[in-house]
Amino acid sequence: MEIANIPYKSISNGANILKPNYHLNYGKKRIEKALSLKRPFSPLGQVVDDVYTGGIFKRVFIDSENHGLPYISAQHMMHARPLEVAKLISKKFTPRQKDMTLRENQILVSCAGTVGNVRLIGADLDGIIGSQDIIRIIPSDEKCKFGFLYAYLASPTAYNYMQSFIYGSVVPRIEPQTLSLLPVPILEQSLITKCDQLIRESLKARNSAIKALNEALSLFEENLPKINKRANYSLSINKLSNYRNRFESTLQINSLNEYHTELEKRGYTLKCIDELSGDVFTPNIFKRIKVDKSNTSIPYLGGADLLTLSPKFDTFLSRNTKNINDYLLRKGYIAVQDSGSIQSMGYVSMIPEYLEGVAATNNLVRIVPSSNQDFNPYIFAYLKTKQANTIIKNMAYGTGQLHIDTNIIKEFKIPVIEKLFKPVTTAVKSYLSHLERGYSLEKNAIDIVENEIESWQKS
Repeated sequence: MEIANIPYKSISNGANILKPNYHLNYGKKRIEKALSLKRPFSPLGQVVDDVYTGGIFKRVFIDSENHGLPYISAQHMMHARPLEVAKLISKKFTPRQKDMTLRENQILVSCAGTVGNVRLIGADLDGIIGSQDIIRIIPSDEKCKFGFLYAYLASPTAYNYMQSFIYGSVVPRIEPQTLSLLPVPILEQSLITKCDQLIRESLKARNSAIKALNEALSLFEENLPKINKRANYSLSINKLSNYRNRFESTLQINSLNEYHTELEKRGYTLKCIDELSGDVFTPNIFKRIKVDKSNTSIPYLGGADLLTLSPKFDTFLSRNTKNINDYLLRKGYIAVQDSGSIQSMGYVSMIPEYLEGVAATNNLVRIVPSSNQDFNPYIFAYLKTKQANTIIKNMAYGTGQLHIDTNIIKEFKIPVIEKLFKPVTTAVKSYLSHLERGYSLEKNAIDIVENEIESWQKS
């Protein structure tokens, strides 16, 4: 049990919160230590133009892109590419669209469920609709550079401090008015400028990464037939055996056969992933031996962590975990989510350098590149297309939670289009390079803020 003496001033500072987890919070203790040493801070609400949520309203989701707008929830706002999992919300029946619309350079903070996640909006998400469970922070460069402000809000100190604001037992929440009280450190101007520049460069790098990946997907989709979603099914003994004696109508849809036939008519050779890769495997279920962070521990990511733009490494495994090497990710691997919701199941990631050697859940099918010729960038881009995504979801099984297995991925057919191999591979490698640069720049900015706050603890 933790015990601490709390001065009256820390209770009457405007928040009027008596909860122990508020006053014993890691981030709050660091900031209060700095405040006691007369380090300069300003409340968040005073260094930005506004802090607000979009308001509660009835959400009407539709299928038509012509009559809908992409909508992201607090759950999906940290996704590496939120538009891949975004639903479409009705333009006609969505009130207060101006308040709900996200704009470039806004800073988002999740305020319900998982509280305190922070995202900076780039050009790719400008104009989409955000959930009412997301707090919008409208920065003002005249008051505080948005790059520096984001670096601070994304730091461990700020994240932990925000946890102290949580109320509610069933669904944890924070309010914009409370978040406005968060103390923001006033660093030397040179450090603020440096952080701001790093974050702006990080945002540019990530925008370039998205542009490169979209280029690879466009190259594919321009050369692929569409999959018609007709309710027209047939079943033959040969086809049944190909799909491991499964009867689901989604697997037997005629248009899937027609799609593969059309690919062959265009002169494309169809090869299974197993033929193009070095290995396809899923590690066995294992007992996670969790330990504290140290030089000998290994960072561990769950399935949802791998989907995020900047994974948080807050869980660590012992190197003595049985068969630990089977769970380590390697740069150039492709990882496919083998279970989850309709949005997350089948999600495809390519492992960047900053995840090299990180342990990950057994709920990922790993595709290892071939040592003879690396087809993985090409495979990755194809699996990200709308056509491949539709096929993967059709092959899923289960009711409460959808699943795919290693054999489905091994036997998944890839059209080998000779003219696309080089440009697609180049675009995907550019995507990874920009992604890695964006991550590195952001980490450097956050480290500057954390190190400065750490130095204030020792004064």
